[in-house]
Amino acid sequence: MEETPEGTPVGVDNPYDVAGHCDHLTDDGRCRFALDHTGVDPEFADERAADEYACHVGADDDWQECPHYRWTTTADECRRCGLGEVRLAHDDSRPLIEEHHLSYADADAGDGAATADSDTVDASHELTVALCRWCHAKVHQSFARIDDDVDPDPEAVAEREQRRTAETEELGFQSARDRFER
Repeated sequence: MEETPEGTPVGVDNPYDVAGHCDHLTDDGRCRFALDHTGVDPEFADERAADEYACHVGADDDWQECPHYRWTTTADECRRCGLGEVRLAHDDSRPLIEEHHLSYADADAGDGAATADSDTVDASHELTVALCRWCHAKVHQSFARIDDDVDPDPEAVAEREQRRTAETEELGFQSARDRFER
């Protein structure tokens, strides 16, 4: 199983098996990174411009080959247990759902580009999934996997229900006369 630089597991054997389409990929198959960040990697941007900014990975979905591949979650539900996020406006409480990194740069990995004497790319791409706080801790503190079929932790369900109750109370109608007892 892949590990963090500190040696804790990340919950998958191969992060690229879990990851989806690149965040930089547009609906029409072009590379947004090359369009928007030409100064970061001019050589890469020039190559993409010569090919009308087409994603060089294309239909192969071999994302590991792209030096600028990134897949970050936008989910508001735990991938492991299915617990949904409940956020309260004007409340600074810790979110129920957190980003869990699947891929970490090696100490001498560099910028994620292929090395001159190798066709492989190091694992320094940003890859994240959504996990609840409880599953996130279990993945890092044991050999729990992100694709385990589990129910939400009872403590997580209790926290979510407390937030839903507060949300319902906030949405409830109470006349100004009753609120201010005039």
